[in-house]
Amino acid sequence: MSIERIETGARMSQGAIHGNTVYLAGQVASDPVGTGVTAQTQSILDQIDRLLAAAGSDKHHILSATVYLADIAHFAEMNAAWDAWVSRESPPVRATVEARLCEPQYRVEIVVVAARSA
Repeated sequence: MSIERIETGARMSQGAIHGNTVYLAGQVASDPVGTGVTAQTQSILDQIDRLLAAAGSDKHHILSATVYLADIAHFAEMNAAWDAWVSRESPPVRATVEARLCEPQYRVEIVVVAARSA
Protein backbone atom coordinates (compact mmCIF):
# COMPACT_ATOMS: atom_id res chain seq x y z
CA MET A 1 0.00 0.00 0.00
CA SER A 2 1.43 3.37 -0.97
CA ILE A 3 1.97 6.40 1.25
CA GLU A 4 0.91 9.85 0.06
CA ARG A 5 2.58 12.92 1.60
CA ILE A 6 1.08 16.38 2.05
CA GLU A 7 3.16 19.58 1.97
CA THR A 8 6.50 17.83 1.98
CA GLY A 9 9.58 19.80 2.92
CA ALA A 10 13.26 19.03 3.40
CA ARG A 11 12.79 17.97 7.03
CA MET A 12 9.24 16.68 7.23
CA SER A 13 5.79 16.46 5.70
CA GLN A 14 2.76 18.19 7.19
CA GLY A 15 0.73 15.06 6.63
CA ALA A 16 0.85 11.48 5.45
CA ILE A 17 -1.92 9.25 4.17
CA HIS A 18 -1.69 5.48 4.42
CA GLY A 19 -4.75 3.57 3.33
CA ASN A 20 -7.70 5.46 4.75
CA THR A 21 -5.79 6.99 7.66
CA VAL A 22 -4.47 10.55 7.71
CA TYR A 23 -1.62 11.49 10.05
CA LEU A 24 -0.86 15.18 10.57
CA ALA A 25 2.39 16.54 11.93
CA GLY A 26 2.25 18.64 15.06
CA GLN A 27 0.68 21.96 14.11
CA VAL A 28 1.65 25.26 15.70
CA ALA A 29 0.28 28.76 15.12
CA SER A 30 1.31 30.32 11.82
CA ASP A 31 1.99 33.71 13.46
CA PRO A 32 2.46 33.14 17.20
CA VAL A 33 4.24 36.36 18.19
CA GLY A 34 2.12 38.38 20.60
CA THR A 35 -0.84 36.00 20.49
CA GLY A 36 -2.43 34.16 23.36
CA VAL A 37 -3.35 30.52 23.72
CA THR A 38 -6.91 30.90 22.38
CA ALA A 39 -5.75 32.72 19.23
CA GLN A 40 -2.92 30.24 18.67
CA THR A 41 -5.33 27.33 19.09
CA GLN A 42 -7.73 28.86 16.55
CA SER A 43 -4.87 29.33 14.07
CA ILE A 44 -3.86 25.70 14.53
CA LEU A 45 -7.43 24.45 14.09
CA ASP A 46 -7.70 26.43 10.83
CA GLN A 47 -4.51 24.71 9.63
CA ILE A 48 -5.87 21.32 10.64
CA ASP A 49 -9.07 22.00 8.67
CA ARG A 50 -7.00 22.95 5.60
CA LEU A 51 -4.69 19.93 5.80
CA LEU A 52 -7.52 17.48 6.41
CA ALA A 53 -9.39 18.87 3.40
CA ALA A 54 -6.27 18.35 1.28
CA ALA A 55 -6.22 14.74 2.49
CA GLY A 56 -9.89 14.10 1.73
CA SER A 57 -11.04 14.32 5.34
CA ASP A 58 -12.45 16.80 7.85
CA LYS A 59 -12.78 17.38 11.59
CA HIS A 60 -15.75 15.02 11.81
CA HIS A 61 -13.38 12.15 10.95
CA ILE A 62 -10.64 12.87 13.51
CA LEU A 63 -9.91 9.72 15.45
CA SER A 64 -7.48 11.13 18.01
CA ALA A 65 -5.88 14.40 19.00
CA THR A 66 -2.96 15.19 21.26
CA VAL A 67 -2.71 18.76 22.53
CA TYR A 68 0.60 20.02 23.90
CA LEU A 69 0.46 23.13 26.09
CA ALA A 70 3.57 25.02 27.15
CA ASP A 71 1.74 25.78 30.42
CA ILE A 72 -1.16 23.58 31.53
CA ALA A 73 -2.56 26.59 33.41
CA HIS A 74 -3.86 27.73 29.98
CA PHE A 75 -6.02 24.61 29.57
CA ALA A 76 -9.30 26.60 29.71
CA GLU A 77 -8.05 29.12 27.13
CA MET A 78 -7.17 26.34 24.70
CA ASN A 79 -10.53 24.66 25.32
CA ALA A 80 -12.36 27.92 24.49
CA ALA A 81 -11.21 27.60 20.87
CA TRP A 82 -11.37 23.79 20.81
CA ASP A 83 -14.95 23.59 22.12
CA ALA A 84 -16.18 26.11 19.53
CA TRP A 85 -14.54 24.06 16.75
CA VAL A 86 -14.81 20.37 17.61
CA SER A 87 -17.58 18.23 16.14
CA ARG A 88 -20.25 17.76 18.81
CA GLU A 89 -21.59 14.71 16.95
CA SER A 90 -18.25 12.92 16.71
CA PRO A 91 -15.63 14.29 19.09
CA PRO A 92 -12.28 12.50 18.88
CA VAL A 93 -10.41 10.89 21.72
CA ARG A 94 -7.99 13.46 23.10
CA ALA A 95 -5.07 13.85 25.46
CA THR A 96 -3.71 17.17 26.70
CA VAL A 97 -0.26 17.40 28.22
CA GLU A 98 2.12 20.08 29.37
CA ALA A 99 5.35 20.13 27.37
CA ARG A 100 8.17 22.47 26.51
CA LEU A 101 7.62 23.35 22.85
CA CYS A 102 10.33 23.94 20.24
CA GLU A 103 10.30 27.76 20.51
CA PRO A 104 9.13 29.94 23.43
CA GLN A 105 6.60 31.89 21.32
CA TYR A 106 4.62 28.70 20.72
CA ARG A 107 2.12 28.01 23.45
CA VAL A 108 0.11 25.21 21.79
CA GLU A 109 0.83 22.33 19.42
CA ILE A 110 -1.78 19.84 18.20
CA VAL A 111 -1.33 16.47 16.49
CA VAL A 112 -4.28 14.63 14.92
CA VAL A 113 -4.96 11.30 13.25
CA ALA A 114 -8.09 11.06 11.12
CA ALA A 115 -9.92 8.71 8.78
CA ARG A 116 -10.51 9.74 5.21
CA SER A 117 -14.12 10.81 4.73
CA ALA A 118 -14.60 9.12 1.38
